[in-house]
Amino acid sequence: MEVARPPSTMGKFVVVGGGIAGVTCAEQLAIQFPSEDILLVTASPVIKAVTNFKQVSKVLEEFDVEEQPKTMLENRFPNIKIIESGVKQLKSKEHCILTGDGSQHVYKKLCLCAGAKPKLICEGNPYVLGIRDTDSAQEFQKQLTKAKRIMIIGNGGIALELVYEIEGCEIIWAIKDKAIGNTFFDAGAAEFLTSKLIAEKPEARIAHKRTRYTTEGRKQTKTGAGNMGSALGPDWHEGLNLKGTKEFSHKIHIETMCEVKKIYLQEEFRISKKKSLPFPRDHSNQSVTTDKEIWPVYVELTNEKIYGCDFIVSATGVTPNTEPFLCGNSFDLGEDGGLKVDAHMHTSLSDVYAAGDICTASWRPSPVWQQMRLWTQARQMGWYAAKCMAAASLGESTDMDFSFELFAHVTKFFNYKVVLLGKYNAQGLGSDHELMLRCTKGQEYIKVVMQNGRMMGAVLIGETDLEETFENLILNQTDLSSYGEDLLDPNIDLEDYFD
Repeated sequence: MEVARPPSTMGKFVVVGGGIAGVTCAEQLAIQFPSEDILLVTASPVIKAVTNFKQVSKVLEEFDVEEQPKTMLENRFPNIKIIESGVKQLKSKEHCILTGDGSQHVYKKLCLCAGAKPKLICEGNPYVLGIRDTDSAQEFQKQLTKAKRIMIIGNGGIALELVYEIEGCEIIWAIKDKAIGNTFFDAGAAEFLTSKLIAEKPEARIAHKRTRYTTEGRKQTKTGAGNMGSALGPDWHEGLNLKGTKEFSHKIHIETMCEVKKIYLQEEFRISKKKSLPFPRDHSNQSVTTDKEIWPVYVELTNEKIYGCDFIVSATGVTPNTEPFLCGNSFDLGEDGGLKVDAHMHTSLSDVYAAGDICTASWRPSPVWQQMRLWTQARQMGWYAAKCMAAASLGESTDMDFSFELFAHVTKFFNYKVVLLGKYNAQGLGSDHELMLRCTKGQEYIKVVMQNGRMMGAVLIGETDLEETFENLILNQTDLSSYGEDLLDPNIDLEDYFD
């Protein structure tokens, strides 16, 4: 029988997900409604909090991501009540959610921030690890201590970091693009960074300042929480000792333009009578053609090459974690499988909002913004969703948050500062654009994307100090045609003109 919908006075603000989007959303609601209880439902005993937040410029922000026990959040915000459980079911018609511990919670406004999970190249193979959250990063570290050779599949941020950080272990890195870091860079920037991969790493590790709480040794929650952990922070590998068994720093071989065709376990491989390749040494000595070593697992790539290894790291991106919410609800989904949200972070179901990796931005974006499943956007979306939920419940209107005017992301790769602005890879601009470059090997790499004399995007690697200037040039769509090729001339001080 149809349950009558409870009066909305009973309902609370409910947020699902203990990652950056969910925690930011709950904090923001707690500040706006200090006398109301805000429920945060999360399957993990630790939550992700934003610490050391710095607004670097109008839209660029830097912060650390810290794992904290949930009590720390409850102490900061006494009106946030954390329910440590997964969500079993969303009954959107009755405005309630069912949690794994058997209880029901009625909401007046609900925000789904359940994140995304790694796309695994194959499910259920013990030799394939996906790295996405703290637990999987630690599992990976355990495996690595015994490994002589691993294979990394994927070309996003986590793959880039791994390849740089791992020592004492041969790495075969298979990417489907022509160049590394395709989601972040073009071939030029990739080339600039690759030279650093091949160089030995002289710089000492800076001891990292934050304490880590881990879920090691705690009971796994029953609701399939093995792959529910929230995503890793930008320097997630700090404090993990990523050393394999061999005594050398870097041995990396990159196989480009290929994907995984088939994975063989040791016995399957023996029966197949196929031959695997040894680790490619320097190009002069190619006399050894088959691998004498016997490996636990073998990977056949679409370029017909086969390599054996100790295990495979699947770092091929993420899929939105929508599964527990779809049954019985008619959400509009994006092509990437995310819950579609409008310009107020509202899904297609009434009083249900979504933010972070689980959602797909479906408003008409600014010409220099795009969604990427990154930390910064999770924080911005969580914050903005809370603002929209608050306004809607008070019958007020909200303006689109300024952070969605311009895509801006600052991170670190291979110990270089990396700033990405606007359409930094000329996304969606067609052939009607030009690129300008300035590169000082080992020091900086600057690329700007120009269209009709206006700057549409930029990649800055190294300490360039140009991010604020470029941000203004893109936001104001200043006509720069009079500079022509001199725009990036280091002797011209752009800042004088535009600050």
